[in-house]
Amino acid sequence: MRQPCQDKAVPDWKEARRFFARLGWVSFGGPAGQIAILREELVERRRWLTPHEFSAGLNFSMLLPGPEAHQLVIYSGWKLHGLRGAIAAGALFVLPAMLLLWAAAGLYTMFGQLDGVQTLFATVRPAVLAIILAALVRMARHHLAGLRAWLLAAAAFAAIYFFQVPFPWIVLAAVGLGAAKHLTAPPAPAATPATPRPPIPWRILGLGLLAWFAPVLLAGLVFGWDSLLASLGFFFSKVAVVTFGGAYAVLPYVADHAVNHAGWLSSEAMKDGLALAESLPGPLVKVLQFAGFFAGWNNPAPLGPWAMATLGAFLTSWVTFVPSFLLILAGAPFVELLAENPRARMVLDTVTAAVIGVIASLAVWFAAGVFGPDQPSVLHAVIAGVSLWLLVGRQWSIPAVVGLAGAAGLLRAIW
Repeated sequence: MRQPCQDKAVPDWKEARRFFARLGWVSFGGPAGQIAILREELVERRRWLTPHEFSAGLNFSMLLPGPEAHQLVIYSGWKLHGLRGAIAAGALFVLPAMLLLWAAAGLYTMFGQLDGVQTLFATVRPAVLAIILAALVRMARHHLAGLRAWLLAAAAFAAIYFFQVPFPWIVLAAVGLGAAKHLTAPPAPAATPATPRPPIPWRILGLGLLAWFAPVLLAGLVFGWDSLLASLGFFFSKVAVVTFGGAYAVLPYVADHAVNHAGWLSSEAMKDGLALAESLPGPLVKVLQFAGFFAGWNNPAPLGPWAMATLGAFLTSWVTFVPSFLLILAGAPFVELLAENPRARMVLDTVTAAVIGVIASLAVWFAAGVFGPDQPSVLHAVIAGVSLWLLVGRQWSIPAVVGLAGAAGLLRAIW
C-alpha cells in the first residue's frame, strides 16, 4: 500500500518491484525516451520522487561513465528501498534487454546471411543512421554553446577519425581541459553552508569491485589469461569506465577494436547489431553484448559456438552494467554535494562537447557502410532523410521509425 510522506507516495516493496519489472519490457526510445518515461511515472504520475530528487539523480548520473538511464533507475530504486531497491531496479531494467538481444543475436547467426534478411537490414540501416544524426543534433543544440564547445567537438572528431586516437585518451584529455577551465574561471559566488559530508561507503566499494571482476578472474583462471573470455572481460571493463555519452560515443572505439584488431565480427554485423539494439527495449549500450556474443560464436573453442557465444554475451553485459551499480551505490550519499558542484559541471560540459565530436565520427563511419559503392544510394538517402525528418521534425519515437523502415525492407525483400 502507498502511504503519504511529505507530499510523496511511498510504494511498498512489491509495488516498486512490479513497476521496475514492467519498465524493463517497455523502455524503448533510447536514453532520452527512457528518462522521459521515468520522470512521467516516478515524479508526475506516481509521486514516488520529488522533482528535486529526480533532477539531482539525473545530474549525478550524467557525471558518471555508463548508461545514464540505467544509473538513474538504480538511483531511483535506492531512494525508494535502499540497497535492495537499487539492485532490483537496475537488474530488472536490463534483464529483458539482455535476454531479447541474446535471442536476436542467435537468430541472426542462423538467418542473418539470407538474401531477404540482408535486404531487410540494408533498408533499416539508413534509419539507424538517421537516429544517430538526430541524437547528434539534439546534443549539439543543448550542449554546444559557444566557440570553445564547437572547437572541442571538432578536435575530438579529428582526433578519433583522422588520427585514430583511442576514445579513453580523448575522454582523459577532456577531463583535464575541463578541470583547467574551472581553475582559470572567475571565482563563483559564495555558496550556502555545505551539508555534512557523509562517510565513504567502503564496504559497498569493496563488494562492488569484487562482484565486477569475479567473473573476469574466474574466466582467466579456468580458460587462461590470454583466452577470449578473459580478453572480453578486461576490454569491456575498460570500456565501461570511459562510456561518457552512452553507446553512440563508445561504439567507434569498440567497433575499431572488435572488427579491425580482434576480428570478433564483421563491420556489417556490428552495424546490424546496432539496428537490433535500437529495436529492443533497454539501454542502448547493450549493443556491446552483441559484439561479445559474436566474439564467442566466431571463436568456439573449447566449448562450442553456442556455449562460448552465451558466455561471451553474459560476460560482456556483466562488466558493462555492474559498474553502474557500483558507481551509484557508492556515490548516492554524495548526490546532493556533487549535483551542483561547479568543477564537476565544468568537467561534464567539456567531456560532453568532446563526446559530440566522437558521435559525429560514428555517424561518418556508419554512413560509409550505408552509402557504399554497391548500395542503392538513392533509396537509402530517401529512407535516411525521411527518418531524420520524422525523428526531428515530427518527434516520432525510435521504435516507430525503425518499424517503418523494417516494413519497407520487408516489402523490398518480398518484391
